[in-house]
Amino acid sequence: MANNQYTPPKVWQWQAGNGGKFANINRPESGATHDKTLPQGKHPLQLYSLATPNGVKVTILLEELIEVGIKDAEYDAYLIDIMEGEQFSSGFVEINPNSKIPALLDTSTSPATPVFESGAILLYLAEKFNCFIPQNANDRAKCLSWLFWQMGSGPALGGGFGHFYAYAPEPLEYPINRFTMEVKRQLDLLNKHLANNKYMCGDTYTIADMAIWPWYGVLVRGDLYDAAEFLAVDEYPHLKAWADRIFERPAVQRGRRVNRSWGDESEQLHERHSADDFNKTVKVNTP
Repeated sequence: MANNQYTPPKVWQWQAGNGGKFANINRPESGATHDKTLPQGKHPLQLYSLATPNGVKVTILLEELIEVGIKDAEYDAYLIDIMEGEQFSSGFVEINPNSKIPALLDTSTSPATPVFESGAILLYLAEKFNCFIPQNANDRAKCLSWLFWQMGSGPALGGGFGHFYAYAPEPLEYPINRFTMEVKRQLDLLNKHLANNKYMCGDTYTIADMAIWPWYGVLVRGDLYDAAEFLAVDEYPHLKAWADRIFERPAVQRGRRVNRSWGDESEQLHERHSADDFNKTVKVNTP
């Protein structure tokens, strides 16, 4: 233990290798690193994203809005390759100064409205189209509470557990134990809540479900960090049943494919400009 002990310096200094797997895109400054204009399609809603859990939240909502017949929710989705640093282009930073996916530009307003942070995008779209968010004050409060719960709790799963369990240069017992304990507490919380609720807000499917599912639903289905056995997800049957229920929705099946650039080619759709794109066998932007 003593040989591996780290003593923080009085003043931290950035080194290019800091950050493990993501060292090449992590840096201690904000702002653009290069000039590049973002493409724009024909629809009012322009999405710049990647099919990470945070990105999938938004594409699920957009596909669900289209599923219920809201034509104004049609959108163009462009892939942002974060491993290549595309989130640091001048065009992307103009929409999202925080340089994180997803970022949305609503060109139906004058001037155009940029929205960043996945939870903010979900809330913006749900309110814009008056859909998937309860109107009753009590139910709305529940929905927003669970939406912001995910935004606040998710970093312990992604940046905490996921990073140290799956991506850190070497496995370290303390952070893995620390974040595993918290993630299992969160899974237990969701499981207990879903024991008496079909969805996060009772019988109504809302943006709260769309925010939570790409992280916790995908996790208990065994498709995130390859950690299902380690976390003993079978201990959470109500959460797993909810996860499967969401997975079966056609809009979810489509939404999880948008801006996906890894895995089986049949599951990938680098760009999305119309519903017909889901039927194409050739991927967009194939090198």
